[in-house]
Amino acid sequence: MHIGLLGATGPAGTALAARLASVGHEVTIGSRSKYRAMEVRDSIIEKWPRAELHINSADNLGAAEGEVVVIATPWNAATETAHSVRPKLRGKVVVCMSNALSKVGREFQPLVPPRGSVSASVQAELRDSYVAAAFHHVPATELGRIDCPVVSEILICSDHQRATVTISDLCSQIPGMRPLDAGELSNATAIEAFTAVLLQLNVRYQTRVALQLAGIDDDPRA
Repeated sequence: MHIGLLGATGPAGTALAARLASVGHEVTIGSRSKYRAMEVRDSIIEKWPRAELHINSADNLGAAEGEVVVIATPWNAATETAHSVRPKLRGKVVVCMSNALSKVGREFQPLVPPRGSVSASVQAELRDSYVAAAFHHVPATELGRIDCPVVSEILICSDHQRATVTISDLCSQIPGMRPLDAGELSNATAIEAFTAVLLQLNVRYQTRVALQLAGIDDDPRA
């Protein structure tokens, strides 16, 4: 599958690009600057020279050509980025992994966008797309270590079953990662906000936590 990542030059977007490519997908890293995307693409290839990763680079418009598109921008640029490539995203599954957070002193605090979450704001902008909220709680460092499993749950919220199934299938291809259907897009408010708690735990305990939930069978839909 061809997967495009918009604004994917930060740690989380770069790590997700490498990880998706490591399980056989063709990935295009996008950015406002195609030259910045090229630099990031080259850095991944140089880091994993034996992995045979199929990664391309482009501006965001070029990355939006993907069959599935991930918005990996900072939260306050997500809706604007979605708007800038909206015609390319009609009828596609679009993943938003942005969290609206602010750091005040040593504390991380969640912000509440006008529609309750960044993902809901993106869905309002992309009325002809199938938006899902996902990948909010995966530590970027571990995600980018493609030679090791990612031991983490991935909570997926969407109003569209097609989006939930598509992203669940992608996650299931990544060793150690377990997708969980967390309901409709309205639940993204809590999921995005909870990222502030995880970041605070990282600071307090000098670690990188990942989300794991007990009491759910391997196939929660069974």
